[in-house]
Amino acid sequence: MKIETYIAQLLYRYQCVTVPGFGAFLTEIQSAQLNESTNSFFPPKKTVFFNSRLKNNDGLLANHAAQAENTSYGFAVNAIAFEVQKWKQTLEENGVISLKNIGDLRLNAENNIIFTPNDQINYLSTSFGLSPFVSPLVKREMFEKKIEQISERETVALYEDEEPRSSRFYLRYAAIFVLGLGVTGSIGYPLYQNQIAAQTLVVEGNVQKKVQNKIQEATFVIQNPLPAVTLVDSSKVETAEEKVMPYHIMAGAFRSEANARKAYNQLIKDGYKARMLGENKHGLFPVLYGSYATMKEAEQAQKEIQKGENPDAWILVENL
Repeated sequence: MKIETYIAQLLYRYQCVTVPGFGAFLTEIQSAQLNESTNSFFPPKKTVFFNSRLKNNDGLLANHAAQAENTSYGFAVNAIAFEVQKWKQTLEENGVISLKNIGDLRLNAENNIIFTPNDQINYLSTSFGLSPFVSPLVKREMFEKKIEQISERETVALYEDEEPRSSRFYLRYAAIFVLGLGVTGSIGYPLYQNQIAAQTLVVEGNVQKKVQNKIQEATFVIQNPLPAVTLVDSSKVETAEEKVMPYHIMAGAFRSEANARKAYNQLIKDGYKARMLGENKHGLFPVLYGSYATMKEAEQAQKEIQKGENPDAWILVENL
């Protein structure tokens, strides 16, 4: 059974995929990135990590493999154990194993497993179809200089064409103007005075209308009304925030409800705010040490639990 195929399938949907007796593959979402020096753009992605201390069987991988292979849960557990034994033997002999679409596992000088993820695979389903790309640098300075040169040439050509034309028009209309002064002096002056008076009345009427419109607008129209004030009950806000606690520390997942209840009661006696969840789709009953509102609180509690009681306690991020 090539369990790396099933691990890769589960990494698209879950934050943690545990290989019993070997370790766990964890994922973390990274936002989109821009490299300004190379003009490179990278879409959001899931980065895969490996933790060799998480070895307890949570049933996730075995149930998925059993459904995919159309076999029993017990057979899948045994097949995974056999595959893990082959992995360990390969590491001891060759010092490295390559898991398809996941990455490479190596042993360092201290005999610890070092994981190098496969950067070509993005396990974030919402980024499907997105790939990194490089944008060419836009050169604006040369374009602006060309526009300035073109505008200068057009301006020079325009003035060169207008100088002789304007001089010819000036001489032509200067002669007509001198001849017309004597005729319009006696006839046109009274008409001109009447026209000026009529235009003055029209301008005064328009000014009065604009003044009235401004007065009405200032009196009855509020162009920028203040936004409505909404009162919020602070007690309700605090209660709603307290209910959002998506970070949970897992104590274990039991196939027997009675065993899960026994573990839950023991955690309550030990002073934990434990929770026992209902049966999940894998037929298991998860038990939690507690739930927390932030990752920082959950990590602090996890360290205390790992030091005192359970070194394999891990954090589940999910809205339950």
